[in-house]
This record gives sequence, structure tokens and C-alpha cells, in this order.
Amino acid sequence: MQKKLAKIILWVYFLRPLFSMSYHVTAALVIFLITYALIVSEKVQRTVIALFGAMLMVLGGVISQQQAIEHIDFNTLALLIGMMIQVLVLSKTGVFRFLSVWAAQKTNGNPVALLIALSVMVAGCSAFLDNVTTVLLTVPITFTLTRDLKISPLPFVIAQILASNIGGTCTMIGDPPNIMIASQVKELSFNDFIINLFIPCLISFVLTVAILIFLYRKEFAKVSKNHNRIMNIKLSGLIRSPKLLWRCLFTLAFTILLFCSHGLIPHWGLESGTIAVTGASLLLLLTMPDREKALELILSKVEWTTIFFFVGLFVLVGGLEVNGIINWMAAQTMQLTGGEPVATTMSVLWLSAIMSAFVDNIPFVATMIPLVQDMGAMGYENLEPLWWALSLGACLGGNGTVIGASANVVALGLARQHNLRVSFMQYFVIGFPLMFMSIGISAIYLWLRYL
Repeated sequence: MQKKLAKIILWVYFLRPLFSMSYHVTAALVIFLITYALIVSEKVQRTVIALFGAMLMVLGGVISQQQAIEHIDFNTLALLIGMMIQVLVLSKTGVFRFLSVWAAQKTNGNPVALLIALSVMVAGCSAFLDNVTTVLLTVPITFTLTRDLKISPLPFVIAQILASNIGGTCTMIGDPPNIMIASQVKELSFNDFIINLFIPCLISFVLTVAILIFLYRKEFAKVSKNHNRIMNIKLSGLIRSPKLLWRCLFTLAFTILLFCSHGLIPHWGLESGTIAVTGASLLLLLTMPDREKALELILSKVEWTTIFFFVGLFVLVGGLEVNGIINWMAAQTMQLTGGEPVATTMSVLWLSAIMSAFVDNIPFVATMIPLVQDMGAMGYENLEPLWWALSLGACLGGNGTVIGASANVVALGLARQHNLRVSFMQYFVIGFPLMFMSIGISAIYLWLRYL
């Protein structure tokens, strides 16, 4: 009886802050935490529970229907759909099969060399393309390649997720948080991002790949028996439709050109989602203007479960943002540091990382930017370390969980299409410690360079 009473007292003690909050704040927290717990437990399909939790936010009056719609990032959804369509059409040409065999033969069928080569390619592309676009292009190659070598695709998929987020951190256009910071802090140039972020990203990337190679060393040892079969495959004839391939490459190059140049033409005002859908519609126009069945087949293979998962997630996080919960957490952290440079910079870094691992980093960064700017208005002398801390924390923090970044969700959605299911905890035990390591490296870098 005494033990039960003690448990009740403990529950009341830890839950008492909820009773002092308004209904909306309490409801937002309860719905979000229960939904997130169910996503982590995987007792219910994550898209279903995310949508149901989002609807509970609306039905419970936590967030209005109009606010829910406003918090859905349609630019991100358009980017995903547009690039998925282009990759699906491109897959019909046989180019992924060609590239996988070519890569395997160039590395002599060595899985360690393949992991390094693919990771470098993904990190490099993610620095100058959206990291979601990058994984959409590389993950299909990975599954074809590992199927030929008869080894698990898991280490390759995880390596590409981690590499895409690390690579995207390096530049102003590689990850949405950096784009948001650059748009609000006009004195930070494209080169500033590379100069200030490249070193911690490079160190984190090298150590991450090295640790993954060590963790999966037994899996890589299984490939030797399939070496001769891979090396004997002839590359000629693997491209099924050269004409379709050239059209795909043309539209893909056109899309990438717009990605790289739209920021240089301010009056265009084009978002990445608009560009992706433009490229996809141009490709469909060039390849299947009058083939309705082919079009239906392509659209049916779009990862709609991932798209709707994002819809639910945006509304859930929107409920926290509308009710000031994210803002309150950020402000409390700022208040605790008392404006001391080292404590403030490290708090921004670690808070950004932890928050970005569990909620979408876009609304969090949108909340943090004005708070950092307010510190400058109140007399905080050097804001530059805070901007780099926010960038590193928000971008690298996405590696912590399966829903920490868009690239994670998309890559694992593609993995499910190939019958590879990675649970929340299966990814967490690898991704979170590696994320923690990269943030530790960033903390040391920021302290040595600025503080």
C-alpha cells in the first residue's frame, strides 16, 4: 500500500506542471507525446498514428484547421513528389542497374570501398543539392548493388542517411535550416557557410564512416563468394532505353540547374518544390503525353505513405509551435545561460541538436532565429558563433532518429519498398550515438575557434 501511495505521489509531483498550464498547452503536449510514443513503439503504422494525432490536435481545438493547413510545408511535399516522379521514370531506363554494376566492378566488389564511395558521393551531392533529392537518386542504386553482391543493404542505407545530413550542413543551400539562417542574416555569404562549417562536417563524416565500417565488418566479410559473378557481368545492354535515359538526364540536369541558380535570381522567388514539380511535369510531358496507364503506374509508386506521414508530423509540431511550447523551451534555455558566450553557444548547439532529432527542425529554427537576433539587440556582442551553433545543431541533429530529417524518412520509405524495414530503435542505437559524437566535435570546434 505504501509503495502504491509513493508511486501516486511521484506521478502527481512530476505531472503537476501540466495542471498549471492552459488546456491548449496541456492537450498539445499530451497528444504529441502519446503520438510520438506510439510511433516509437511501432505498435501502429506510423503514418496512420501521425495523421490521427494531427486530427486530434484539430478536433480538440489545440490548433485551428486554418493554422494546421498553414503549418503543412507544401514546398517540402512538392519537392518530395516531384523528385520521386523523376526517379521513378529514370528507374525504367535500367540506369540504376548499370551504375550499380559499374560501381561494383570499379571497386573490385569490395563492400568497404563501395560504402566509402557511395557515402562520399552522397555527402558531396547533398552539399549542393537538397539531401532528399540526393537519397532519392542513390538509394535505388544501393539496393540493386547489394542485391547483386548478396549482402545486407542496411549499412549502406544508414551510411547514406548520415552522409546526406552531414553533407547538407556544409553549405548555405544544403539543408533548410541553413537557407533560413542565410535569408535572415544578410551578412552571412555562401562562402561563409563553407569556411565555417566544413571542418567539423569533414571530421564528423570521416569518423562516422569509419565507425560504420567497424560496426558492420562481419557483414562485409560475406561478399567474397559473389565477387566473380559481379565482375563477369557485361555493362553493355544494361541500359534498356537509351532514348528515355537521355530525356531523363536532360530534365534532371534542367532541374538541378534551377536548384543551383534560383537563389541567384531574387525576383524569381521560386521554391525548391516548384522547381521539382516543374522538372517532373516536363519529364512526363516528354515521355508519356498520351500514355495514361503508364502515368497511373508511375503515380501509384510514389511513396504516398511518407508524404502523408509528413503531413501529420507538420500539424503535430504546429500544435506545439502555435501554443508557444517550442518558443518557451528555447527562451528558457537562453535565460538559464544569462548571456554568457560559452554557455549560450553550447546551449544553442545542444538544444538544437536534441530538438531536431525528435521534431522537425524547420519550425524550431524559425523560432530560434528571432531569439538570437533579440540577443544582439540586447547587447550580446558577437552573434556569429550562435548562428553556426544553430546551423550545426539543427542540421546534424537530424541524424539522431528516423524522423529527425526529411532524408531519413524518405530513405527508409524507399527501403520499405525493397522489403527492408528499419525500426525506430534499430536506427536509434546507431544514429543517436553518432549524432552525439558529431555534436561533440562541433562543440569542441566552436570553442576552439570562437570562444
